[in-house]
Amino acid sequence: MALLAKETLGHDPMKGVAVVFRAKRPARVKIVVWDGTGLAMYWKRLDGSGFKWPPIVAGVMRMNAAQLSALLAGMDWTRMHAPRIPQPKALA
Repeated sequence: MALLAKETLGHDPMKGVAVVFRAKRPARVKIVVWDGTGLAMYWKRLDGSGFKWPPIVAGVMRMNAAQLSALLAGMDWTRMHAPRIPQPKALA
């Protein structure tokens, strides 16, 4: 799966990219990620519902870490937004 991600999608899991594979059934997902010592594959299945997937843009679905966590928890990831941190004002 890591080789498929690298050759087909152009994303290398060994460089810190978590690659999420969607199954045919909407309630199943596989994740390939580098954990610092080797490649790890996680498999998750939701009971009673399916995952809410982001739209496909140029053949890829992109999510940030908070959205991925919400997706894997079975929550609506579209409600997850990064907090806006105001820029500090320059001291005179």
